[in-house]
Amino acid sequence: MHAISAHGMEEILKPLKREIHLFDTYIAGTSHVEDQTLFDALKAGDPLSLRREQNKYDERAIVILNAAKQKLGYVPEKDNLIFSRLMDAGKMLTARVRSVQKKRGFVQVDIGIYLVDF
Repeated sequence: MHAISAHGMEEILKPLKREIHLFDTYIAGTSHVEDQTLFDALKAGDPLSLRREQNKYDERAIVILNAAKQKLGYVPEKDNLIFSRLMDAGKMLTARVRSVQKKRGFVQVDIGIYLVDF
């Protein structure tokens, strides 16, 4: 028990953690992010967090957060059915940046979605 309190549960489980690649997609809604400088700091390989969100426009909404827990956008609605079901069933999902491209009027951030398995 002392090892858990001294190092934290995440550090104890880290060697047992495995990420299973499920799907490639992009971050939807990047043009609606007020602080566009958030995208300047992103690079391929950066970890992202996925969280379910109560949303009146999409009951399956999954918000995407950077390492500082700042909102970057959403898993596209067309792609979120299975991922929302997995998350609602208690499965942990994460994402990683695949590429960042500045386009006219928005930033396209391609991501990979992973199932975290222990």
